[in-house]
Amino acid sequence: MTQRTRFQEVIFDLILKILKAFDMHIPDGYLSPQTTIPALIVMSAVWYLAFRKVKLTQNQQSIPTIALCAAFSFVIMMFNIPVAGGSSAHAVGAVLVAILVGPWAAILAVSTTLIIQALIFGDGGILAIGVNCFNMAFLMPVCGYAIYKLISGTSVLGSRRNLVAVFIASYIGINLAALATAVEMGIQPLLFTSPTGTPLYGFYPLNVTIPAMMFAHMLFAGILEGIISALAISYVVKFAPHLLNPVTRATNEVAANSWLSRNKTLIITSVLIICLTPLGLLASGSAYGEWGLEEVQQLIGYIPSGMAKTADLWHAVLPDYALPALGDSPLSQSLGYILSALIGISLIAGLIVITHRLTKNSYSKN
Repeated sequence: MTQRTRFQEVIFDLILKILKAFDMHIPDGYLSPQTTIPALIVMSAVWYLAFRKVKLTQNQQSIPTIALCAAFSFVIMMFNIPVAGGSSAHAVGAVLVAILVGPWAAILAVSTTLIIQALIFGDGGILAIGVNCFNMAFLMPVCGYAIYKLISGTSVLGSRRNLVAVFIASYIGINLAALATAVEMGIQPLLFTSPTGTPLYGFYPLNVTIPAMMFAHMLFAGILEGIISALAISYVVKFAPHLLNPVTRATNEVAANSWLSRNKTLIITSVLIICLTPLGLLASGSAYGEWGLEEVQQLIGYIPSGMAKTADLWHAVLPDYALPALGDSPLSQSLGYILSALIGISLIAGLIVITHRLTKNSYSKN
């Protein structure tokens, strides 16, 4: 075996390892404080601006739509689809949310989803909230929305050109977020090492993280994201058009019909999607964000010292969307997944509605 062939095998093996359910929810321990703290500061400023923009541009009737979009983003991220190399991929829905409620509202909606995922379900790190929100709740919806507007032009929502724009924007948006994640992870062993030269935090370099992330997202997650977004837009246009322009609909129809009757089809569809969330359990293998310190030891032969200090700072209430009290049987796991979906949706929607109620005086003034 030549030296070049051996090198290729080592790189391929590393890519397969990192591809095992490598999603964009970066866990604690993989990023240095020099990375996470600036990201959190930047996102704090973005959240402040987004909150002010939403108060100025949104109305009270649009709040349920924003909450619904955040809940939808949460649910579709639970659908981990098995792909090549023992890995998995999932959609995010951030560009879709931006198209439906605008990029500023999308920033708040998807950020709320990511924060609940980290705090309650351990999906993404607490210290990495700023970075994860920057990638999936800022970069993805803002860039994706700009691309969507550029391609769609003045086309009618739901038309052929419009749906093509939705697909392309969603595809590019999630891949931009994946590239940002790969760069953030890949620079860690280059910038933050011990005196002996071993990485303190993330241990895979850019020549591994970028191919691994982009392979999974360009060939699988991006296509999935585009298809889901286009189908969702088509569905909303046909079955729930009142979500698209809540001000006009509020004037013409909302007062005449009950909320339940106007959203009956939407409710039925939502229930069906929630019941199907256990399909996300089909993706086997430890996800990148689920690697414990023992697994890291097995992968690279040691535990980075910085990772050892920060990896277990937070213990989620319902880790991995599971309810331990229900047991480990497939039926129990499926039931736990469904209940986790309901809990997550309730928390996300409740948080958005409560925040709105606490600030509705500002709406009235505006």
